[in-house]
Amino acid sequence: MPVKFSANEVFEMAVEIEINGAKFYRHSVKCISDAKLKKLFNELADKEDQHKMVFSLMREELNAKEKKLFVADIDNQLQDYLHAMADGYVFQKVDDACSLVDKKSSIEDIFLMAIGFEKDSIVFYSGLKEMVPADSGRDKIEKIIKEEMSHITILNSELMNIRRR
Repeated sequence: MPVKFSANEVFEMAVEIEINGAKFYRHSVKCISDAKLKKLFNELADKEDQHKMVFSLMREELNAKEKKLFVADIDNQLQDYLHAMADGYVFQKVDDACSLVDKKSSIEDIFLMAIGFEKDSIVFYSGLKEMVPADSGRDKIEKIIKEEMSHITILNSELMNIRRR
């Protein structure tokens, strides 16, 4: 029997992803010497904080019934998907993720980890978007997905610049 998530629990997971993302970026700043890249990672951390606020607000706006309501998913695909994501890399404790980054980590490794985290977030939010009714904030989730995509573009562009040096 698949694990079922309420809308409240899924938004709670989304908030946790954003908290972990912000912590990861701020921790990584300590391992980066280039001022421009430090600024970029601080800006990305600030964006993750903004996303956390959006998901927190969406969670707070759920009424009592919606907080207990489980996602309508006839063939359990979405539930299985969210469960797999919950057990997977996206929900790895941030302390574990930050422990991967230390003073010995190459800047390239840090960028590759950041890109991986952003991709994982997009995958999770794409599933989340499917369970949110259009009039309940689906457009907000779509906006966050697009911002996360832009983070990948920025990170990839900087990574290419680093590799050219």
